[in-house]
Amino acid sequence: MSENLAMEFEQAMYDIYRNALMECGYNATYFHQMLVDKGGVQTARQLLNDDEIHEGLVKLWKLDRLDLTVEAEVWENAKWRPLFNESEIEKAEQRLRGLNYFK
Repeated sequence: MSENLAMEFEQAMYDIYRNALMECGYNATYFHQMLVDKGGVQTARQLLNDDEIHEGLVKLWKLDRLDLTVEAEVWENAKWRPLFNESEIEKAEQRLRGLNYFK
């Protein structure tokens, strides 16, 4: 895993947090704390590998802003694919598909 790519991904995760706060008024404090504690890649992996859908995904779905989710960032940007295994990428797609992201 490229350290530069991981750092870029972490920046993208912080951008998601800031955009959700500024554009939707959604303060994802748990997500932010995960980023601080674990970094971007580990946070994304933990959320993607969790069997339960995380609260932030549900909240952003209700706000019609699935574009501001870890799942969308991982799925939409092929640049990040080397950071994740096939299972994690598939989980991102399945969750987005289940929430009608692909209209």
